[in-house]
Amino acid sequence: MLKLAVVGKDVSASRSPQMHEFILRRMGSGCSYEKISLSPAEFSGYAEELFSRFDGFNVTIPFKRDILPFLNGIEGDAAKFGAVNTVFCEERLGYNTDGYGFMLMLEGAEIAVKRESVLVLGAGGAGRSCVRKLRDAGAEVFVFERDAARLKTVLQEIGGFTPLDEVPLRKFGLIVNCTGIGMHDTEGKTPEIVTEKGVRVPVGEELLSLAGAAADLIYEPAESEFLRIAREAGKKTVNGESMLFYQAYRADCIWLGREPSADEAKQLYRAYREEA
Repeated sequence: MLKLAVVGKDVSASRSPQMHEFILRRMGSGCSYEKISLSPAEFSGYAEELFSRFDGFNVTIPFKRDILPFLNGIEGDAAKFGAVNTVFCEERLGYNTDGYGFMLMLEGAEIAVKRESVLVLGAGGAGRSCVRKLRDAGAEVFVFERDAARLKTVLQEIGGFTPLDEVPLRKFGLIVNCTGIGMHDTEGKTPEIVTEKGVRVPVGEELLSLAGAAADLIYEPAESEFLRIAREAGKKTVNGESMLFYQAYRADCIWLGREPSADEAKQLYRAYREEA
């Protein structure tokens, strides 16, 4: 039995416990899985307790970079992205499974990105992961982030994308919402962008109607306002539920010392949806 947890600013609605319990049960193991909501001011004082209480834990918004000073090292995608979402407590190692989950999510939704122009909204921990994976998959990536200093830092650390101060009204093969806007206290809203006229506006039909597809990392609500607008404009849409499941699967493989398999991950997700 693994003792696990997820820690974030507000993880009260997280489906991570059900997903990890399902995956580990199917892998012949088991777990207890807690949800820990902390304010940014509380996180640094609580972090050490996580290592003593759990075998591993997941980190979500807004602590994917705040956990770094508490680790002995970071592995794989975490080193590329500069953000961690999975921690192996015994060795104090950090990993990032967001990119793995993101690309399987797009594959499952039959959204191709190679040689496509992709607009990413938000360059936080999840956004950085998506940008790197999209770039490595052969997409032409554009990133809009309201925090200019953050965008500059991500460009320096990751590179390979076009930073945007303003979002042009043009066709994109895919638009991805990585901001978190649309859930919790922002439910019913869409992320804000700055137009070519220098006006700050919420993302709406004018831009989404030009997209080939829309993806939102949010999964609660199941259809964010961002995705609703895109769907009503006739676009293919996908929410973040499958991404969460696939990154959970990858994290469980890390904790069990097991090699991941995309085919196994997809089979497990189908079984999870049937059971749910």
